Amino acid sequence: MSILEAIILGLIQGLTEFIPISSSGHLVLAQHLFSGESEHLFLEWINIGTVLALIIFFRKRIVRIITNILRDRDYRLASNIVIAMLPAGLIGFLFADVIESNSFFGSVWTVVVMLFAVGVVMVVLERLPKLSPVVDESALPKGRALTIGLAQAAALIPGTSRSGSTIIAGRLMGLNAARAAEFSFLVSIPIMLGVLLKVSVKASDRAYLMDNFAAIAVGNVFAFISGLLAVGFLMRYLEHHGLAAFGWYRIILAVIIALVLILS
Repeated sequence: MSILEAIILGLIQGLTEFIPISSSGHLVLAQHLFSGESEHLFLEWINIGTVLALIIFFRKRIVRIITNILRDRDYRLASNIVIAMLPAGLIGFLFADVIESNSFFGSVWTVVVMLFAVGVVMVVLERLPKLSPVVDESALPKGRALTIGLAQAAALIPGTSRSGSTIIAGRLMGLNAARAAEFSFLVSIPIMLGVLLKVSVKASDRAYLMDNFAAIAVGNVFAFISGLLAVGFLMRYLEHHGLAAFGWYRIILAVIIALVLILS
C-alpha cells in the first residue's frame, strides 16, 4: 500500500468513524477503487488513531466515570456501557473469522443497501415513536442500554455505521441526539480497544503490522487528526440538529454507487 493511499484511508477512517455515514462502507468503497479488494487488517490497525481521538476528546468524561466508581460507588453509567458493548463485542469475537472471510461483508452491494436503508431511517427518525425521555446515559434502564448494544452489533455489516446505529437506537430509547452520540462513543471505546487487542495477540496480524508499519503509522496519524475534528464537529452539530442531513447524504451516495455499478 502506498503512503498516499494510507493518508486517504486514514482521513476517511477518522472522518467517517464518528460522523454517522459508515466508516466501513466508505473504506470498502475506497479500497475497491484503489485495488479492487478490501484489506481488513489495515483498517483494524488504524483504529489506534481513532480510539486515541475518542479517549482524548472524552478524557474528562472518562475521568468522571472512574471517579464515580471509585469514590461514590456509582456504577450506573459504567454498567450501562458494559451492557451496551456486550452484543457487538461477543459477536465480533466469536465470528471474527467468518466476518473477515465472508464475501458478503466485503461486497459493495452490501454497502449500498445498508447506506440506503439506514439513511432512510435517519431521515424519518424524528417522526418515529420514542420511549419516555431520559435525562442522560446513566439514567438509561438496563433494557434500553442492551437495545442500543444490539443496534451496535448490526454495525458489523459494512455500510451501517456504528455511531449511526447506536445514535438512532439511543434516540428511540429516549436520549436526545447529543447524549445518544456521547453514549455511542463511550460504548465504542472498549469495542475498538478489543479490536486492537485481537490483532495484537495474533502472530500473523503482528507480522502484517511490521511489514506495513510505515503505511499504518501514517494512516493512524491522519485518522487521529481527522477523527478528533470529526467527533468535535458532530457533538456540536447534534446539540441543535438531528441526523436527517446525514441520512440524505447516505441515500444520495447509495443511489450514485448503484447507478455506477449497474451501468458499468
